[in-house]
Amino acid sequence: MRTAVSLVLAAGLIVSLAACGGAPGATKTAAACTSPATASGAVSDAVKVSGKFGTKPTVTFTSPTSAGVTQRTVVIAGTGDVAQLKDVVNVDFTLYNGATGVELTSTKYAQGSTTSFPIDAAQFLPGVVKTLQCATVGSRLVGVIPPADSFGAAGSTQLGVQPGQDVVFVVDVVSIAPPAAAALTAPDGADQPPTDGFPIVTVGADNIPTVAIPDAAPPTELKIALLKKGTHAEVKDGDSVIVNYVGVNWNTKKVFDSSFARGETATFKTSQVIAGFTAALVGQKVGSRVIVIIPPDKGYGAAGSPPNIGGTDTLVFVIDILGIQ
Repeated sequence: MRTAVSLVLAAGLIVSLAACGGAPGATKTAAACTSPATASGAVSDAVKVSGKFGTKPTVTFTSPTSAGVTQRTVVIAGTGDVAQLKDVVNVDFTLYNGATGVELTSTKYAQGSTTSFPIDAAQFLPGVVKTLQCATVGSRLVGVIPPADSFGAAGSTQLGVQPGQDVVFVVDVVSIAPPAAAALTAPDGADQPPTDGFPIVTVGADNIPTVAIPDAAPPTELKIALLKKGTHAEVKDGDSVIVNYVGVNWNTKKVFDSSFARGETATFKTSQVIAGFTAALVGQKVGSRVIVIIPPDKGYGAAGSPPNIGGTDTLVFVIDILGIQ
């Protein structure tokens, strides 16, 4: 979801993405890439990066940057498969504020700690997509990304990006995720009785849940309940899960994000989302429909996620757990 994309970069964003393309074991060549790679430019070429692939790089550049359009420079050229649109790539990365040079966030550059990014600008930051598209596995890239391809006029309070500031994205492309295993199209678990204190959830013929928030103060603690109890594989901490979900702000009673509305499922690691969302998934079984009430300290914190989530807002998610990748 691009509306909340700062969360994954800050170890807390739900990322929506379509099913991965390609067959298991298929070789993906540069010639097969669906679009030309983003060009380098004077700004991205001026970012100096040293260190070995797979280790945290040393990065220096003159700030403020002013790229105008996204620029991409290849620092280390890999020789593996080529990442294409709709692929999901596993990466290590470090993100900087282009205006100040300050490091904003990074992965741990340790085995098993990569982050999964979808190459789909409809679902993720366009500048990150432009940096990764047509990259070969084993490559280290620099993307200098202007506001139009990143956080726009709003900036990102979670990351410390002010309106109008570039970001500098240094990324190691570790692997391309295999296509997702076959997932359910809807939760098939047994219906569970309503739980007191939770919003009322109704489901139409289209199997899309609607959440009715009560005219009452929200709970101050995290609360989780099952609407349908699945019987398939159990979600473990760190799993990549395939879900459909709708998120409603208790305070405003408005939907702020919905994979149902986009007409596509979302796939992400349980470690990449806000704490309350993780708690709603881990230990549940595929085929379940879960409702979770998330207070600010288990969600976006005091900073909120402007413009739709304030720092004191409580969130409600209804989540259909459809598969484990």
